[in-house]
Amino acid sequence: MILGWLIVILIAGGLIAWPLARLHPLLSRLIALSAVTLDLALALVLATRDFGPGSTAGGGWREELDWSWIPQFGIHFHLGMDGLSFLLVLLTLFLGVVAVVVSWTEIATAVGFYHFNLLLILAGILGVLLSLDLFLFYFSWELMLVPMYFLISVWGRERRTHAAVKFFLFTQLSGLLMLIALLALYFAHHQATGIYTFEYQDLLGTPLDPHRAMWIMLGFLAAFAVKLPAFPFHTWLPDACAEASAASNLVLASLMAATAAYAMIRFLLPLFPEAVHTISPLMIVLAVIGILYSAILAFSQTNLMRLVAYASIGHLGFVLLGIFAGNSLALRGTVMTVIAHGVSIGALFLVAGAVEKRVQSREIDTMGGLWDTIPCLSGVGLFFALAALGLPGLGDFIGEFLILIGTYQAHIAAAAVAALGVLAATFYALRFVQYAFQGTNIHSWHLPDLAAHEGFVLGVLIAVLLWLGLYPQPVLQTLAQAASHAPALWR
Repeated sequence: MILGWLIVILIAGGLIAWPLARLHPLLSRLIALSAVTLDLALALVLATRDFGPGSTAGGGWREELDWSWIPQFGIHFHLGMDGLSFLLVLLTLFLGVVAVVVSWTEIATAVGFYHFNLLLILAGILGVLLSLDLFLFYFSWELMLVPMYFLISVWGRERRTHAAVKFFLFTQLSGLLMLIALLALYFAHHQATGIYTFEYQDLLGTPLDPHRAMWIMLGFLAAFAVKLPAFPFHTWLPDACAEASAASNLVLASLMAATAAYAMIRFLLPLFPEAVHTISPLMIVLAVIGILYSAILAFSQTNLMRLVAYASIGHLGFVLLGIFAGNSLALRGTVMTVIAHGVSIGALFLVAGAVEKRVQSREIDTMGGLWDTIPCLSGVGLFFALAALGLPGLGDFIGEFLILIGTYQAHIAAAAVAALGVLAATFYALRFVQYAFQGTNIHSWHLPDLAAHEGFVLGVLIAVLLWLGLYPQPVLQTLAQAASHAPALWR
């Protein structure tokens, strides 16, 4: 039941937090924080379980919940957790707590509705990470859409409506393609076996001719590539991040991207192995282009949020490269990069938000010389900029290093060109630090440095990145459990 409670607590917390804001906004904030913290505590209880090799329960899932939902259509409320999903559930709830804390003073209007949408989208993310019924997976996938639309359109900046509509159109249209592909797989399985089912384990190995498998796979890939986002489907993310609040960007760029990467690993690769193998060269080319293209655009940005958004797209280019490289090292590096990216890019959005709060602008040209007046915040910004460029000793370096080694084993040229992306990241990361924090304080800034709650949150994020970079073994050992029941993917 613990898997079900993870989702129920978030939905219930959102439903309670919304009306309580009418009494006092603080009540809404406390309920939201309590719900996410309780979920994180339950997930940490699961951390005491053994997710190592050989620890799996029946079917390979360490934790499992299976209820019949709509039996006449073969739909189950089926949740399962292995090492892969466990790591991303922890990431989601950890960053969920961070998002609630950061929005404590940032969100001042419609506080109850904000926390309702925030907790609802976190529930949708957990549904995606835990679903073993593809109808439930699609339901959870779409559940993320509307709350994110409101987070952008209600609490965003001047062009928030345009950014929210663009996000909605990209993700909704690609989601419809996935629905069509899902139904095609559903009926193909019935045609082959006489059974209607959306169960993941049942759909594995469904006999498909190569032509049909390719078209169905492309339907799933469209939804996952848009939400990652992968080049050339990435254009909605910079616009959304430029208008959304820092806490919303934390969810948008860190957690929603994690669901897309997870869906590719969990569903795309095992359901359509031959089709994925056929399209892999094209996806690797797109990944490499995305890495270099995003670095160039990040360097040219003057808006802090857009710069961080393009940096995120560059990291996710490595994620796409690792998924389609087709070997164990690259996949392990992919998961490590997803986790480290969630922390480092999320932290950069928080730093950008903290700077904006003080100088009342997101434009780098209006900054400069901030180190003289806010040295602690500037130093934290430098740390996360170094994390984004893949400094050894931090989590991003471990993930990208494993991806490049794995890619080199299969595609030497792709690995060599992608490595240039690590070099290119140096330029935009250092530009961010130089133009925002260094130089002469020509504006005569006299600004407050990090507040206690800001310093605490960013300090925890720093500790997590150092832990991932200096001692990644617990993450890699946890992934070994996923490898033990999906050898075709990880070995």
